[in-house]
Amino acid sequence: MTKFVSYVPDEAIEKDAQALLAEYAHARGVTIEAPIPVDDIVEKHLKIGIEFDDMHRRFGVPRSGIGLDPDILGAIYFDQKRIVIDESLDPDAYPAKEGRYRFTLAHEGGGHWRLHRHLFGKDPAQTSLLDANAPPSVICRTSQAKERIEVQADLYASCMLMPRKLVFAAWDEAFPDRKQRVLRPSEPIDHPFVEIARFESRTPVAASTEGDDQALESFAKPFAEKFLVSPIAMRIRLEKLGLLHRTVPRQRLLSDSA
Repeated sequence: MTKFVSYVPDEAIEKDAQALLAEYAHARGVTIEAPIPVDDIVEKHLKIGIEFDDMHRRFGVPRSGIGLDPDILGAIYFDQKRIVIDESLDPDAYPAKEGRYRFTLAHEGGGHWRLHRHLFGKDPAQTSLLDANAPPSVICRTSQAKERIEVQADLYASCMLMPRKLVFAAWDEAFPDRKQRVLRPSEPIDHPFVEIARFESRTPVAASTEGDDQALESFAKPFAEKFLVSPIAMRIRLEKLGLLHRTVPRQRLLSDSA
């Protein structure tokens, strides 16, 4: 049965992620710095166990996609306080996947745990919590990434791993001018931003969005390395915070012409 997930404002999700980091910092007597110690927060502060397994074999779902990437990235068992992540994201075995692993862990142990566990109260008729075959509360699949429950958990993970205050501090350190960046417009236009170069593309116009993503992710890579997240996650966060743009914001053009 699909759970109804109510609307939660983005600001409320960000505020709770900030609160979780503050709780952890107070409890451990540390200062929150990048990269965020997500393993410590989940295991030692929230007391949630972390395991790896072949999630597709566990749930009897074939792998699909280019390179047989996993569709099922992770699952959380609220009553058992346990997270299981697909073994293909194990950062010890696959160091290049560390960013995706950290985001998946923050998605499960931050987003779902803080936002959604109240929706999955223990049913007295359930099998024993010691039953290894008990179903998970939430199974996270890339094919269901647009569902509200997953969108909320993704935003929580983004806010948790890339806190607004630390991202702005990193931006100011990298760019003392503090100006926002924008992809160079195809046609010259007056605007107050600093332009970044587009990737030259020989592909059809329909693929231009992919080329723009690549250019923005290349730009975001140094920040991704600092926060130990993927360039895709960092690009999305910078865009969300209004520091990075793929086009000159329309409201800016309207205000300049007023």
